[in-house]
Amino acid sequence: MRSCKLLVILGLVAAAAVGCGNQSAPGDDDTAERARRVAAAWEPSEAARVWRQAYYSLDDAVQLPDGAFHDDADKRAYATQNFDLRTSLPAPPKKPGKIRWSDGDTLSLPLISARAAYDKLDRGENPGPALTVTGVRLGDMTLLTSKGEATVPAWLFTLKGYDTPLKRVAVTPSKPPRSPIGAVQHETDELMPLDGLGTIARDGRTLTVRAKHGACDDGPAVDVLETEGSVVFSASIRGTSDGPCTSESRVEKVTVKLRRPVGDRILLDAFTGGPVPTRQ
Repeated sequence: MRSCKLLVILGLVAAAAVGCGNQSAPGDDDTAERARRVAAAWEPSEAARVWRQAYYSLDDAVQLPDGAFHDDADKRAYATQNFDLRTSLPAPPKKPGKIRWSDGDTLSLPLISARAAYDKLDRGENPGPALTVTGVRLGDMTLLTSKGEATVPAWLFTLKGYDTPLKRVAVTPSKPPRSPIGAVQHETDELMPLDGLGTIARDGRTLTVRAKHGACDDGPAVDVLETEGSVVFSASIRGTSDGPCTSESRVEKVTVKLRRPVGDRILLDAFTGGPVPTRQ
């Protein structure tokens, strides 16, 4: 049986194609065994050691100013990535930035320029409403990472009408290690790759993950296997039909409740055998 069937659906967005109808898929026992093999491969591995010494953000790269947003126009401007730069940008940093964890560990990484950070925010280029940037400086922000909460360098963008800045991470994540176990060769209704990590609540136990499914089924389900050093997610599709089906595809956010906080455990995808992708 699946270890922890979790079916809370939060929303829909477009995603890569997913087939409809039953395929030659492993049963529940095979899926659970795959999750156990993934966990076992990572537990003593060099990849796990590298992962725990590096910086991988599990949080959003952007933190909004307090009170955001004041009105629908500002909401639309942010949603459409429409910004208006009314100040000069600082010169590219010459020194690396330092990440500081609560246990005292630190890590130095190259800083991205203010221009590169701004360009990731301002992609709208449309005549609609825009958020006006009146100042930019280097500061920091607090993020949840693969090693727990950390203080991370960030570019702080002052927005007209807001008392606190919009913050964007000023460092890129470390290069991920090579997984000690390969991916499953073919997608099936019983085991699909995750589309990525959604959010992790501050309690460290409530997570959302993005899971794929088709147009002629009952949506995705996500099982979870918790071990001392990892959390392995197995995504599947519920209620598939053998009848005619369109090629429409979807991604749903599925809420997962863990027995204990994530902490420094590695979040793994049973299908790929590697860490669950995060947004940067």
